[in-house]
Amino acid sequence: MKFNFDEVIDRKGTKCLKWDLYPKIFKHDDLLPLWIADMDFRAPDFVIEALRKRLEHEVLGYTGYCDCWYKAIEGWLLQRFGWEPGREALTFIPGIVRGIAYVIHCFTKEGDRIMMTPPVYNPFFNVTANTGREVVFSPLEEREGRFYINWDDFEQKIQGCKLFILCHPHNPGGRVWSKEELCRIADICEKAGVVVISDEIHADLTHAPLQHIPFATTCEAAARISITFMAPSKAFNIAGLASSYAVVVNEALRQKFFEFLMASGFAEGNLFSYEGLIAAYTHGEEWLNAVKHYIVENIDFVDEFLRREIPEIKIMRPEASFLVFLDCRSLGLTTEELAKLFTDKAHLALNTGASFGPGGEGYMRLNVGAPRSIIEKALVQLREAIHPQA
Repeated sequence: MKFNFDEVIDRKGTKCLKWDLYPKIFKHDDLLPLWIADMDFRAPDFVIEALRKRLEHEVLGYTGYCDCWYKAIEGWLLQRFGWEPGREALTFIPGIVRGIAYVIHCFTKEGDRIMMTPPVYNPFFNVTANTGREVVFSPLEEREGRFYINWDDFEQKIQGCKLFILCHPHNPGGRVWSKEELCRIADICEKAGVVVISDEIHADLTHAPLQHIPFATTCEAAARISITFMAPSKAFNIAGLASSYAVVVNEALRQKFFEFLMASGFAEGNLFSYEGLIAAYTHGEEWLNAVKHYIVENIDFVDEFLRREIPEIKIMRPEASFLVFLDCRSLGLTTEELAKLFTDKAHLALNTGASFGPGGEGYMRLNVGAPRSIIEKALVQLREAIHPQA
C-alpha cells in the first residue's frame, strides 16, 4: 500500500478535540474516541511538505489571496464537478460553521426563522439559536435504512423562513441528495423567498458509483438563491488549517455577502490555510482515492461485524464520508441508557443520535476514519458490553 492508513498514530498531547478534550465532553477519561469528524490518519505528505517549505522562509507576515489559490479551487471544482462558477464567486471563509453564522448575521435579524432537516449536524441549530433566530425543524423520514425529505412538511414549514441550511452530503445519515431532490428544494425555497446555505464539506468523500452534484449547479433556481460552502478539510484531514471557502454565483447575493465579510474583517485567511488548500487541490487526487477506498473497506468491516456479532445494531450505510449512523433502536434503550451503554460499558466516545435533533433518537454516530485495528477494537468492546461472555 502506497499510503499506510493502518498506522496507529498517537494523537494525545496535540491539543486535539478528539483525543485530548473528550473527557470534558463525555465525563470519562478511559474511552476510545470515535466521535468528532476528523480522521486519525496522517495528513497527506504533499500538504505537510508544502507547509514545511513555506516555513523555510521565516517571515510569517500578513498573507492575502494569490492567483494560485484561485487556480487551485477553480481547477478542483472543474475536475471534480464540472463546475465553473467564476473567480469572482469565490471567497475565503475561516470555517464553515463560522460561514453559516456570517450568512445568518448578513441576511437575517433576531427572531427570524431558519429551517433545517434533522437529524442533522447539530451546529446548524446551535448557531441559529445562539444568534437569536428561531430554529424550524422539518424532520427527515427514515425508510429502509435511508433518510428522505418529507416534502409536504418541508413545503409547509419553509413558509415564513429566511434561510434553509442544507447538509449536502448529509451528516449524520450519509445521504447524497439526487439532482431531482436538490432541484425540488430549490424550487420550493425560491417560491418562498428563502436563501439556501449548502454545506458541502463532505462532497469530496462521496462513494462510488454516486457522484456529488453541487447544489448551485442543479438548476437555475438553485444558482439564484444559494450560498455554497466547501473545504478540503474533511477529505484531506486538515481541519485545523481552517481552509474553507464560499461559492456564490448570484451577483446580488454575492455583493451583499462579500461586502459584509469585508466590512467585518472575515474575508482574509492565514498563510497556512492558503498553502494547505493549494497543495491538497493540486496534488490530492491519488491520495483521496486511496483514503476513500480504505474508508469504504472500514464501512464494510463494521457492517459485516455487526451482522455477525451484534445483529441488534444495523448501519445506515453512508453514501459519503467516514461517518456511520448506527441504528440501535432494537436495543429498546432511552437516549440516556444508550449513551451509558457506550460510555460506561463499552468505553467508547460516540455522538448520540439524539444530539442531531428529532429523528436521531436511538442512533449513535461512529467515525470510521481510523486504522482498522482501532475500529475492530471498538466493535469488540461494544460486543462485550452487549453480549458479555459468560
